[in-house]
Amino acid sequence: MPASTGAPTLMGADPAVPATSPDASDVPDTRMTPGGPGYRRMSLALFLAGVATFALLYSTQALLPLISGEFQVAASEASWTVAAATGGLALFVLPMSALSERFGRRTVMTASLAVAVSVGLLVPFAPSLPALVVLRAVQGAALAGLPASATAYLAEEVRPRALVTAIGLFVAGNSVGGMSGRVITGWVAQEWGWRIAVGVIGVLAVACAVAFRLLLPTPRHFRPGSLRPGVLVRTVRGHLANPLLRRLFAIGALFMTVFGGVYTVIGYRLTAAPFGLPQGIVGSIFLVYLVGTVSASAAGRLVGRLGRRGALYLAGGTTASGLLLSLADSLPPVLLGLVLITAGFFAGHAVASSAVGKTATSGRAQASALYQSAYYVGSSVGSTVGAMAFHAGGWAGTVTVGVLAVLGVVTITVLGTRAARVAARRELVTAA
Repeated sequence: MPASTGAPTLMGADPAVPATSPDASDVPDTRMTPGGPGYRRMSLALFLAGVATFALLYSTQALLPLISGEFQVAASEASWTVAAATGGLALFVLPMSALSERFGRRTVMTASLAVAVSVGLLVPFAPSLPALVVLRAVQGAALAGLPASATAYLAEEVRPRALVTAIGLFVAGNSVGGMSGRVITGWVAQEWGWRIAVGVIGVLAVACAVAFRLLLPTPRHFRPGSLRPGVLVRTVRGHLANPLLRRLFAIGALFMTVFGGVYTVIGYRLTAAPFGLPQGIVGSIFLVYLVGTVSASAAGRLVGRLGRRGALYLAGGTTASGLLLSLADSLPPVLLGLVLITAGFFAGHAVASSAVGKTATSGRAQASALYQSAYYVGSSVGSTVGAMAFHAGGWAGTVTVGVLAVLGVVTITVLGTRAARVAARRELVTAA
């Protein structure tokens, strides 16, 4: 699918079959496609990897009121248990992507999950808030090997026409992981406390990691790259020079700013007046993540009907509508607002992340890493700023932060539309 925001791209290029080769059309495309050999195993493996990643990454988010209570800290301080994990991931995702270029996507993903689940089993024993924050930062750094390597694996092993759908399934795994982690921790914590709850998530992640390693097919189209810093710098510089990629990185960060802020603070709002919900019920609120599973999986069809820009406009509008609806002091409209926020976020994320995989025809792991770095920086900013805004102005303050971020998404997409029109006019003038 051609880029819809004006930047020239070569879609679906396979490094194993040069596009300029006169015989390229005669070489059979052995990449996976829906219904073909290995596709179902690959989809399930990466779905489980997504489940483990988000379950671990946000394992403390639904428990923040309990963590605040045990350590006697405010929401803005407890939120660092989330921001440290996402910040560690954002910081290390680029170096981990470089390792995946050299040692392989599957190897790096397996090692990352192994370290992350090991740390996850230590988190319940953190003696203080600073120790908990450090462990969470290490866990986030370990998980950095998953997102960029997974999208690069898919870009190499799946045919271009099926790429949005394949990445949508991986993102759907993220939504299931985020949902199940929060629901499970909510009910377990209500009975046995937050420490037992995060321990249960650690055990769940171990099972997902083992199944992932057993199911994921051996890569057939990976070509080892170089670990030389100069090569990495040139690749990153080339990606950052691409205006389409820059816009996609910013869009991912802004969407995640909304999501991180809302779901970091929502537990504090729903356990306080006028709602006063118990921890188990608050954890069950995260069942709305199922909506994200559906919207992420449908991203490919959405782009097919509306185009990339149209899909982003729809995702942004849906998210903004949910934010405004959540301002009500009645539970039903708040829940509907969360549904809309979740649907819009996951759709927008799936569209933007798949566009990165298609736009980058070389150094895909680094392109995905830059996107993931921006994405999780957005999560850290959203978690921290959203909590600070809640402390200063209540839920309305958090909503204000989210609406500003959505306006940023719309503005960037409009600028992309204008850039596309300018590029089209130039091509007409040149052709004439």
